[in-house]
Amino acid sequence: MEFLSEIWTHLYLGFYGIYSLLVAFIVIFVITDDKNPAKTLAWVMILIFLPIVGIMFYLFFGQNYRKQKIFSRKGLQDFRQIEQLSFEQLEYLEQPEMVKYRAAFKKLHIIKLLLNNSKSIVSRHNEIIIISSGREKFNLMVRELKKAKHHIHMEYYIFESDDIGNKIIDILIEKSRQNIEVRLIIDHVGSWHFKKKRMKELKAAGVDVQIFMPVTFPYFTSKINFRNHRKIVVIDGKTGFVGGMNIADKYIYGTKKLGSWRDIHLQITGEAVHSLQTVFLTDWYFLTHQLPTDNIYFPASQTKKHAITQVVASGPDSSWAGIMQTYFSAIATARNSLYIITPYLLPNSAILTALKTVSLSGVDVKIIIPRKSDSRIVYYASLSYIKELMDAGIKMYFYNNGFIHSKVMVVDGLLSSVGTANLDYRSFSLNFEVNALIYDKNTAADITKIFNYDLTDSSLISASEWAKRKWHKKLRSSIARLFSPLL
Repeated sequence: MEFLSEIWTHLYLGFYGIYSLLVAFIVIFVITDDKNPAKTLAWVMILIFLPIVGIMFYLFFGQNYRKQKIFSRKGLQDFRQIEQLSFEQLEYLEQPEMVKYRAAFKKLHIIKLLLNNSKSIVSRHNEIIIISSGREKFNLMVRELKKAKHHIHMEYYIFESDDIGNKIIDILIEKSRQNIEVRLIIDHVGSWHFKKKRMKELKAAGVDVQIFMPVTFPYFTSKINFRNHRKIVVIDGKTGFVGGMNIADKYIYGTKKLGSWRDIHLQITGEAVHSLQTVFLTDWYFLTHQLPTDNIYFPASQTKKHAITQVVASGPDSSWAGIMQTYFSAIATARNSLYIITPYLLPNSAILTALKTVSLSGVDVKIIIPRKSDSRIVYYASLSYIKELMDAGIKMYFYNNGFIHSKVMVVDGLLSSVGTANLDYRSFSLNFEVNALIYDKNTAADITKIFNYDLTDSSLISASEWAKRKWHKKLRSSIARLFSPLL
């Protein structure tokens, strides 16, 4: 027995020594990997205080592939005209004619930022329909899908094969059988529960389905962290949909746990649809190395409305964190009002500083977040930011009528942002996201009405009441916040 005990002791010491060396090596690698200090510290804590589990977490979620360039835009030769057009537009923006577009002229610095960091083309002739319920979105989308004459391009993070999902699947199958081109991208993690039977039916009907970065061993560790969070529909290159709503019944009926789901989406008709098309086709190229660029995918717009719009996409394939920089610039340069709705409030240090600074400068800042959330740890971490935001004079609200999933920003009644990006680390650096920025006073007014309506279903958080929270709730939020750079 003594001999066996001695063997186990040696085995344990050997394992402990090897494990300690491995942790030390990974910690050194993390520290020298040029991450921001908060994120580095969080990973070091996980690696030290969570034996074995910490290493697994780092291998699955911690590697910096933006730096390693596993995504590339090389080969997109046919889109080089976009870069040329962006330079031409930068020159045009200096012309006196821009003064007549008041909203765009007042936010010219953001337009230039997006042309420089994302090559986001400015389009003038657009009609924007704001959609504030799942039922409305799917009614409009089904109607437009049925009218498709040449192609349907669809890209979603979550595509459930439930009632509404099956209805849309049936339309895609029918259209494909009518010799209309149907291309569909769904994220493997977000659409994990998409039924294999329905997938086979789509493919049998001729629908070209691509799964975005499947998570299968041994590639699991390199792909779990980068999800396609975009929600894009392009029909015949003329009509587009973009916003926060995935394809799932919960956007119509809500859920038993959270109640109704509140969200905002856009239907766009006009030149900005070409930008949505470009985002979709770029993602299509990543998955297939095929790039449909015939003029029929970019038809001339017949729209006479003048809602100036830019579509900005960002992700691990971007040279710059385009959406994060847009949020930062829009927040930091607000002059009168700033209204934000976000389901997840995990701002990085730059966004947090911008929010507090602009509020202390006298800007009316209001932020709505959900009282109930679909992600418990993210919810707890979000709560930890409330006090310091309120200390800076920001009015914080809890939405009470279910779960609010909107990703909306309205700045000075001139600029509106609606899209897929949350106010959190994951949207800023890890996910593939897309937002529409509309420089139009009427659109801003309409979205502000929706914001004010949501305020009627929300409660203003009182600083005195917030200070009375029990100590264990404060501690829980503070601990969760330590991991916010990793969530």
